[in-house]
Amino acid sequence: MIKRIAQVLSMVKFSHSIFALPFALQATWLAAGGLPDLRNLILILVAAVAARTAAMAFNRYADRDIDGDNPRTANREIPSGVLSASFVLMVVIISSSLFVAAAWLLNPLAGRWAFPVLAVLLGYSLVKRFSFLAHMVLGLALALAPMAAWIAIRGHMQGVLHPIGWLALAVWTWVAGFDVIYSCQDAEYDREHGLHSIPARFGVPRALLISRCLHVCTVLCLVVFTWGANLHWIYGIAVGLSACLLAWEQSLVKADDLSRVNLAFFTINGWIGVTLFVGLLLDMYLVSGGVGI
Repeated sequence: MIKRIAQVLSMVKFSHSIFALPFALQATWLAAGGLPDLRNLILILVAAVAARTAAMAFNRYADRDIDGDNPRTANREIPSGVLSASFVLMVVIISSSLFVAAAWLLNPLAGRWAFPVLAVLLGYSLVKRFSFLAHMVLGLALALAPMAAWIAIRGHMQGVLHPIGWLALAVWTWVAGFDVIYSCQDAEYDREHGLHSIPARFGVPRALLISRCLHVCTVLCLVVFTWGANLHWIYGIAVGLSACLLAWEQSLVKADDLSRVNLAFFTINGWIGVTLFVGLLLDMYLVSGGVGI
């Protein structure tokens, strides 16, 4: 049983929950004006983890034939035989149900929005079959996290577009930008097999330029969010550090050298999420007195 759980956690890259979760928690703390009610916090954590697990498991299920054919991904759990396709599909169903249930327990509005959110989360895995904008759909999937967390706490839509919408836009462009970098590894394979991505469509050098433009937009959105959320100099420093991390991430990857993609994709992006969340907590409690928006 423990071994099977470990296999599932490995399949869905559970440790990478750190990408979207810190942004959902930022919105949670702002909406609650500090430490949220423990029940709501637990439900938000359950919903966030369940949603990401459903999305990742469905991605592995939907792409099982592609993964088996691609030498870079042939050792993933389904093509290698570690987990069966039917078992992974069961994980998708259970995780999706848990996400919807947690959303309904938070409040009726969150419950109603759970279904279109789930459609985006699961639908992302199919987009690369017909559009090179799959990276933007993945960005949208993670960008919904802070907006959903805000609704989970407030129970209404006011404030979702401003200022939380700016945080969501930052997540959107950030995720799309680093997914473009990651997909550069499969540019040739995707092009030869009729799959769509920005690197396959425009080539790796232009794809990296597009990624850099997206990350510039990320920093600009974070600056506007800082202002709109009435945050102060501590969060501003966190934004500055995140901008430096993004610049470092971009410097690690060259069109003719993708050997450091994993460092850029996994390690640095995890630091960015944590840096911004810690910056928000310090800003709220040391400067703003724990007051939300």
